[in-house]
Amino acid sequence: FVFGVAQGTVIVSLGSTAGAAAAFVVARTVGHEWIAGRMAGHPALNAIGRAVESEAFKVVLLTRLSPLFPFNLLNYAFGLSSVPFKTYVLASWIGMFPGTLMYIYLGSAAQSVAALLAGELRRTPGQQAMFAVGLVATVAVTTIVTRTARRVLRGIVSSP
Repeated sequence: FVFGVAQGTVIVSLGSTAGAAAAFVVARTVGHEWIAGRMAGHPALNAIGRAVESEAFKVVLLTRLSPLFPFNLLNYAFGLSSVPFKTYVLASWIGMFPGTLMYIYLGSAAQSVAALLAGELRRTPGQQAMFAVGLVATVAVTTIVTRTARRVLRGIVSSP
């Protein structure tokens, strides 16, 4: 919220993608054995690893769209998989983008509401309505995309 929606989305999107890429590289290199041992007890992550072999981009994208899997573990799990680095980074960036935009928008909305309540911000009723519609639309689209991704991912992971 400090930087606004546009600039904040760019900064957070680049930062989260860079962090995911760094964890991926660590899993592929120096931390491989330790991370493999930690991942062994997670059957869902093992299923994703198997699914990645046939549809790497799609699986990475869908897991990023779905909050079903913890992102931190996914970063390392994909580093242990056969996903090519470029595929991983691109699919991660695209898949994390809707959630990033929603959270930045929510932060901006909270800041605007606080300023409005404090009398520091003046908006016309039309501007307030457009802001509310934008907020509702952002949350709705993110929710729909997340549910769809979860459903498709279940089908991929559960297939032999």
